[in-house]
Amino acid sequence: MIQLRVKKHLIGQQSDFDLDVSTTIETNELVALTGESGAGKTTLLRMIAGLDQPEEGEIIVDGDVWFHKNQGTSLSPQRRSIGFVFQDYALFPTMTVRGNLEYAAGKRKDPQVDELLRMVELGNLQNRYPATLSGGQQQRVALARALVRHPKILLLDEPLSALDQSMRRKLQDEILRLRMEFGLTVIFVSHDQNEIFRLASRVIYIERGKIALEGSPQETMSSRDSSLEDLCPGEITRIKQTPDGIVLLVAVGSRLVEIPVSWRQLKKIKRETVSYN
Repeated sequence: MIQLRVKKHLIGQQSDFDLDVSTTIETNELVALTGESGAGKTTLLRMIAGLDQPEEGEIIVDGDVWFHKNQGTSLSPQRRSIGFVFQDYALFPTMTVRGNLEYAAGKRKDPQVDELLRMVELGNLQNRYPATLSGGQQQRVALARALVRHPKILLLDEPLSALDQSMRRKLQDEILRLRMEFGLTVIFVSHDQNEIFRLASRVIYIERGKIALEGSPQETMSSRDSSLEDLCPGEITRIKQTPDGIVLLVAVGSRLVEIPVSWRQLKKIKRETVSYN
């Protein structure tokens, strides 16, 4: 379990504001951070990782204090059990694929490196350099490097945003598979509603440093005055009227999810393309 209570003053594009977040994230949970650009999502990830330091608060993981302002405790990033995949992957350009993983592992000829190369299907590319790889291949290297020390927490800062939809879908599946394989708690930043619905069990919507909404993808999307794209992150198969209101049945990947909507939101949908129940 991650107990998170942090505060830090940020300089915004229009005006300064305080990032002030308190929440608890359960072990093995997959949480999406979303909201407007510049709201503090990446800074929140960096504070969990120890790359930025809060001005107030505490970060406690499974009872271990990673940061506590009043106690004067702040573990270095190397002492925190995290894997971090950055938006630009941050691979070492002068190291091969294997070299990147071995550097993260802290030793050469680590059998864990061989196992990860096999898991992400990069064994035949292990002697290549990052510049010679496709975006999807670089992302898999970054994922493998983040996992080489068996972290408790995997932090992802929009790592799929530069990829086409087909590759994004494949790597979303890869993230889900690796999460199950390693028993990870995953926190990821995304603006892509399809991605959030496919991956997240809970969404934290951040607005100028504060949690504005928190809940399941269905709850948070229906609570906002969402656009049609937000409301329908997949194919609408049916509109149902229940005692509690209107519900969309939407196919997202291989899952069917129910999304409650208001009559106002329902007007944004082309009713002739769906059936009623």
